[in-house]
Amino acid sequence: MAKETLKIALERRKPAKGIILHSDQGRQFTAKEFNKFCDKNYVQQSMSKAGCPYDNAVMERFYNTLKHEFYYLYKFDSNDILDQKLYEFVYGKYNHVRPHRANGGLTPYAARCRAA
Repeated sequence: MAKETLKIALERRKPAKGIILHSDQGRQFTAKEFNKFCDKNYVQQSMSKAGCPYDNAVMERFYNTLKHEFYYLYKFDSNDILDQKLYEFVYGKYNHVRPHRANGGLTPYAARCRAA
């Protein structure tokens, strides 16, 4: 799933070569297939130290929000429905509707547009 998600992001955003992807050391990010995909697409991997969530505080906060504002609130009848609803939450509500204090009250999308 990590590779597919990164592929979609790269296709949509078309970032400059050498973009940095920061993650934890989960097996999806350390897998040879994922590493090769990153190398092929000029994505530089940066990983937090094992057992140190503070190195990746932004993602830890995101996962907390995802669990409490989405996952724990609903029951999903299938993985396909979960995937669809997750996409709607992340790309719809989280990125385009929900303001974030870290962005000065802007949504992530608005903050990216302002920075561009």
